[in-house]
Amino acid sequence: MFNSSETAIIAAIVLVALGILGWGFVRAKPYGKLGILAWFQSVVLITPWLLFFGLLAAGIYINIAGILGLVIASAALYIALGRQLRAMGQEEMLKKRASQKIAEQASLENSTQPAAENQPLQPEIIPIPEEDLSTIRSIFGIDTYFATETIAYQEGAIFKGNLRGEPEDVHNRLSASLRERVGDKYRLFLVESPEGKPTIIVLPSRNDPRSMTPGQKAFAGILLLSTIATTLEAGGILLNFDFFSNPGRFQEALPITAGFFAILIAHELGHWILARRHQVKLSLPYLLPSVQIGSFGAITRFESLLPNRKVLFDIALAGPAVGGIVSFIMLIVGLLLSHQGSLFQLPNQFFQGSILVGSLARVVMGEALKSPLVDVNPLVIIGWLGLVVTALNLMPAGQLDGGRIIQAIYGRKTAGRTTFATLIILGIVGLANSLALYWAIVILFLQRDLERPSLNEITEPDDARAALGLLALFLMVATLIPLSPGLAGRLGIGG
Repeated sequence: MFNSSETAIIAAIVLVALGILGWGFVRAKPYGKLGILAWFQSVVLITPWLLFFGLLAAGIYINIAGILGLVIASAALYIALGRQLRAMGQEEMLKKRASQKIAEQASLENSTQPAAENQPLQPEIIPIPEEDLSTIRSIFGIDTYFATETIAYQEGAIFKGNLRGEPEDVHNRLSASLRERVGDKYRLFLVESPEGKPTIIVLPSRNDPRSMTPGQKAFAGILLLSTIATTLEAGGILLNFDFFSNPGRFQEALPITAGFFAILIAHELGHWILARRHQVKLSLPYLLPSVQIGSFGAITRFESLLPNRKVLFDIALAGPAVGGIVSFIMLIVGLLLSHQGSLFQLPNQFFQGSILVGSLARVVMGEALKSPLVDVNPLVIIGWLGLVVTALNLMPAGQLDGGRIIQAIYGRKTAGRTTFATLIILGIVGLANSLALYWAIVILFLQRDLERPSLNEITEPDDARAALGLLALFLMVATLIPLSPGLAGRLGIGG
């Protein structure tokens, strides 16, 4: 039977889960059948997480194959529900368009009244030149975006009105018309207003993200050299010598350094390849050196505007996906090559540090994990470190890859909340773990801001992307959360 602490954990998990689902149901109910279906879609996607971690807290372990099967099944059902949701949404959209048309006709009738009645006493001055403003207004139409009001905003203008088509199609048509008439002088953003209505913002292109300055490139180069040094030092520590005190022994640490750098390069190549495919410019990576494990990854900035949230998702996920796959392959190959007399000896408790790694090691190495010291191939260490770095960059905060993924799937408001929640969790864990405190500081001072809005902020990524993003976040949690000693013992990890 469960002891009192286990019972308390299980009760807390059940109460929190029911509270979240109940709150979601209350919010969805006013939207009728469409809202309930959307709520049920979120329930389907979160169920494997709740089941896995709830049973884990209760001391019941579902192996990785089982939980991945649950995730895949829930993702398939999520996609099927999404298709039904979109079909129902089309009907609602047609009804909404009909009501908008009636409102627009009434607006046109009112506009025929004497100008003095509708003329504001003090017309608002728009920072865009009048000639350009007239040209911009001319791109709007009854079949794309029916503009009803113009408001000054920063160096440009906000055009309030009604969207008359699919957001992606409308944005593409309006952007193409704008380029034809004024060239590359302005950028057109389709965003959601605070009232939840699609809104057009036009800003001068001089506000686009800037390329790296020579000083910034030099700083990136310094960080690269520092990371090479710290990675050699981490390799030396693993081999029981201090590289900084014995630089002549760099050749001994070089293979470990090269393996770890291969993972870092794979991660950045993933970002770069997808960015190039979508014609988005990236800055050089600012590597984060770390004496403990060599590097905590890199910070990369966008040097051009993103066309939509799907592109943000693709670029954000590509880095962790490629780096994580390379790390995973290294780990599996290392586990397969491990034997009595391998280069490294790790205490068996070491494998309790990660649900994912401990489970994989138990499957591949079996009874060997019961020995006090486990002989492992160097690729196990390199792959494990690569998975940790990948997982850390997938935390749902700010401009980390995980934060960008959340922003792409759920929007800026949710991304801001998850950033705040992540900082609180890291702050609490940081009281006992210096690594968590380090990342809380990095996020707080360097990465807490969200990415700037994409040109089309309305169109959401498809269901397949949403499922992939949540799978990546699940693997992040499974990598960073350790096994409890009791559960590790039942799995055969340790004596």
